[in-house]
Amino acid sequence: MTIEYRLETVENELKEIKKRNQRVEADKAWETSAMRKVVIFVITYIVAALWLVNIEDTNPLLKALVPAFGWYLSTLSLSIIKRKWIDKKELRDL
Repeated sequence: MTIEYRLETVENELKEIKKRNQRVEADKAWETSAMRKVVIFVITYIVAALWLVNIEDTNPLLKALVPAFGWYLSTLSLSIIKRKWIDKKELRDL
């Protein structure tokens, strides 16, 4: 193996790692984005509303807010719990 070939191989691997890192960063940005939360909130609301209308419940559009807001509130509390879990894990790993 020549040094040029090895250098080219390393450069190609580095390019692939950079591409992967960009994909991972984009995925992470989506996971934490407000747009994702809005989309899931709306989908949750629509599914709950359709179900409540289908079973002929009273005030289905109002009641459909319960699971949508429940999901939203869980996203707020999970970040707090996640931070505490990470802090505790980091202390344990020291």
